[in-house]
Amino acid sequence: MNERDPKFAAERKKLMQTPVNQIQLHDKMSLRELVDNFSTMSIQARNLGNAAKIWERMLTDEERPTIFLGLTGPLIAAGLRNILSDIVKKTMVDVVVSTGAIVYQDLLYARGGLHYHGRSANIDDKKLRDLRINRIYDVFSDDILFFETDDFVDKYTQNNMEPGNYSSREFLRELSKDITDDNSILKACYDNDTPLFVPALNDSSIGIGLTKYWANNMGKPMVTIDSIKDNYEMVQIIINSTKTGAVYIGGGVPKNFINDAIVMANFDFGAAVEGHKYAIQVSTAIPMDGGLSGSTLGEAIAWGKVEGDARKAMVYMEASVGLPLIFGYLVVNNKMQKRTRMNFQF
Repeated sequence: MNERDPKFAAERKKLMQTPVNQIQLHDKMSLRELVDNFSTMSIQARNLGNAAKIWERMLTDEERPTIFLGLTGPLIAAGLRNILSDIVKKTMVDVVVSTGAIVYQDLLYARGGLHYHGRSANIDDKKLRDLRINRIYDVFSDDILFFETDDFVDKYTQNNMEPGNYSSREFLRELSKDITDDNSILKACYDNDTPLFVPALNDSSIGIGLTKYWANNMGKPMVTIDSIKDNYEMVQIIINSTKTGAVYIGGGVPKNFINDAIVMANFDFGAAVEGHKYAIQVSTAIPMDGGLSGSTLGEAIAWGKVEGDARKAMVYMEASVGLPLIFGYLVVNNKMQKRTRMNFQF
């Protein structure tokens, strides 16, 4: 473009209107003010600030969107268990979809387990194996208690559940009935009637416990996990929603499961459902390898999983840092208190 052309100056002015804020901290700055400042900065600070504002918009939308929370990664090992249970208690989401590992570790804590500070470098993993200590990066856990909890899942299923086909939601609701730990994610979902799905339940230590149960009951009527029933229940939630929003902490199966429910509603049920109107993701996964975890929310528009004009933000940040900042921003403003709980009928 010719620099003397009036359009040249007009295009430049159009693109260079808002300067990047050089953040100024002060001793009375609240967490909410800090995250507000993030949205005026750049790189991941701006992405995180925008994500916090989008989640807030979901919570205050008068059309009452159904908000789905997808969870992957070592979130409890990182120290996020109380935040995750509070997200459910405060009705900041309406449906939770998780990996089996997160739910299992929540059950482990409910039974008295803990994670411990460890080391990721200069540690003898063979010695840890001899001592029956598990390692997740720089976190240690008790392998003996893991085995005891696997055994608990087997015996609880045997003694407390009637034989039949269960969706993961139904199974986890039964498993949660006797949990008394107020910081438990399972208990929070049970107490608040928040559907909790683990579509890959067998890919976890809960699956290990259920495998023992299955082996002990071969040839008899037994509890079985019907993963296709999960699909059907999720589609019913989608179809009966005025609009939807998604919060993804990590990616993986929960992200795909939530997104595919949009596709199933349209393809299998002809419901003419639109994609998510809101979507945010906090993850360190990258899009360049073509994997689903790192695929952008923009890419999901091409599949019809996210609406073309959706408010969306990708935050390339590890969840143990990103989630507390976003949660703190929302809690300080207390917007979620205005939301009513949804009444799900399955």
